[in-house]
Amino acid sequence: MILIVAATPIEMRSFQTLLQEEKLSCETLVTGVGPVEAAVRLTKFLSEKKEVITSVLIFGIGGAYVQPLQENQSRILDICLASQEILGDFGISYPDRLEYLPSPLTGDIIYPMDTHLLDDCRQILHNNKVKAMEGPFITVNSVSGSRMRGEMLRKKWQALCENMEGAAVARVCREFDLPCLELRCISNMVEDRNMANWCVDEACDKAAIAAILTIKGLMG
Repeated sequence: MILIVAATPIEMRSFQTLLQEEKLSCETLVTGVGPVEAAVRLTKFLSEKKEVITSVLIFGIGGAYVQPLQENQSRILDICLASQEILGDFGISYPDRLEYLPSPLTGDIIYPMDTHLLDDCRQILHNNKVKAMEGPFITVNSVSGSRMRGEMLRKKWQALCENMEGAAVARVCREFDLPCLELRCISNMVEDRNMANWCVDEACDKAAIAAILTIKGLMG
């Protein structure tokens, strides 16, 4: 059984509607916002679930970093696939840089996605004429509210976008030896914060469509 994970009810709402329309069978979980809630609620769910979970797909919305090359730029309402998730601000924050703690203290902060699921998802979306960009995602404890902070993170990790749960989900999946896949739709650019430019509802709907297509393909 595949487990579908999203952070908030608004991200899961469209998916649940499509799930009923398509008459597909999978488990769903809304974790809450942020890495702590994501890790705790997913761990609790997996520990208590009697039915066997075989893989985890986390989907939702994310903020796109401004790229130096336009051909690498993901834009609002683009679909993006994570090649890996990174705990991007787990360390010491200075005005102009982030300094990371020694790995013996933190353990891994980079979590690759399952290559087989990623290959399958890429092909499924392509077959359904859904264009998807692919690259590293960054999980943050606090959303980047300025272009400068976003650029620090992008430059360090060559990342596409940021979110607040992906790395936590990937870490739990590693602990439970579960393949993990992540897709997101861009709701906003990581710039000096201006929510008037955001497209949250539309991005939630588009992320849900991409997730449903992926689930149908994986089950088919």
